[in-house]
Amino acid sequence: MNNKIKCVYIATLSLLTLSLGTYAQTTVQSPYSKFGLGNLRGSVLPQQRGMAGISAGVFRSSYVSNINMQNPASYAGINLTALDIGMSGSITELKTSGLSESSFNSSLSHVAFAFPVTQKSAVSIGILPYSELGYDFKNTTTIGTGNSAKTVDYLYNGEGGLSKAYIGYGIQFGDHFRIGANAEYLFGNLIQSRATEIVEGGAVNSRDQVKNSIYGMNFSYGAQYDFRLGNKTSLVLGYSGSSSSKLNSERSQYTTIYSKDSQGNPQSATDTLDFVENGKTGLKLPLMHNFGFTLQKENKWLIGADYRMGKWSQMSIDNVNQGLQNTYGFSVGGQFTPDITSINGYFKRVDYRLGLTYDKTYIQMNNEDVKQMGVTFGLGLPLQSAYGRSSFYKMNVSAEVGRRGKITNGLIQERYVTFHLGFMLNDKWFQRFRFD
Repeated sequence: MNNKIKCVYIATLSLLTLSLGTYAQTTVQSPYSKFGLGNLRGSVLPQQRGMAGISAGVFRSSYVSNINMQNPASYAGINLTALDIGMSGSITELKTSGLSESSFNSSLSHVAFAFPVTQKSAVSIGILPYSELGYDFKNTTTIGTGNSAKTVDYLYNGEGGLSKAYIGYGIQFGDHFRIGANAEYLFGNLIQSRATEIVEGGAVNSRDQVKNSIYGMNFSYGAQYDFRLGNKTSLVLGYSGSSSSKLNSERSQYTTIYSKDSQGNPQSATDTLDFVENGKTGLKLPLMHNFGFTLQKENKWLIGADYRMGKWSQMSIDNVNQGLQNTYGFSVGGQFTPDITSINGYFKRVDYRLGLTYDKTYIQMNNEDVKQMGVTFGLGLPLQSAYGRSSFYKMNVSAEVGRRGKITNGLIQERYVTFHLGFMLNDKWFQRFRFD
């Protein structure tokens, strides 16, 4: 590969890494992100998202060296240097029994890099969002009766999220068995506030703001086993998991009182009732498991399914259980490539992807579990033919149309469409050539 192109990609990787490292802006509008660590993103790239996020049994879905960090055992199949950079966006509609509101958000989504160490092992490094926190809503009620009745607004706001930087290694033993592991560093800020405002003018209002700065190490791991079924067809069984790790958290809390002007605009705080700066606390992540399989014909088709579960009821902050629920979910998806060797038919070389996903989230409201389901679509678009070449490019696009929660029983329903875009490069790097 041309050295100038290499420099451009490496520079882009560095800049995007810095951008993701400062990830703290609101990238989602979801009242359900108020709970736990926010809305969890999942460690899959657009090529897996188009297949509903299946990952446990995904090894090599085609000739391409894809990066599947959800199961690090799959790194063993990477035989070319791989670089994947992407972004995502979402359109969300929030509905209650009488109101609806729409919003759009977008952000950088990932930078991932991998390269082979031996013929049967590889290393991957990268950074991507772990969770997203973003909401802004109001609940209005009346307190008191008769002439003493007052209208009170309760204002809730949150922003931030966690990012994950990782380095992982996967290796294959013999012809069928692979294992791998990731060392992950989680970091970010979760900022949440609640204000109580009396609508009648001249009243004194209060605001309580909590900021949790979270950082620490986590570990994930995985294994895969192949069964060769002949005629370039194979069955892959896979497992991946994440350890129950303890993270550090620095908690700052401010409780202030303030008033509003004649136009209803908040004024500067007039007094501080409570102040805690960088109080040291701890956060315990749950143990998580993911089981899955894929059945595939090399460079032609792939179908698979995953089942996942998480012990989120064990999550605690400062030794205080957060009241979350255990999660479970499943995904079913696949990919089809009509003719990967076609020279004149471009769309015959395109990867077509489809999937279905369902999850019981860790949220329970009004004694009812909040569930999420969606349909996914995706395309893998070759940008340069790999035939007779040592390097090639591919653009992976995917979309998910889904729903979280429902309108009945006082819940909020989220309808969303998420888009994911990734640019992938495969090339032979770190090699010495006798002639240039």
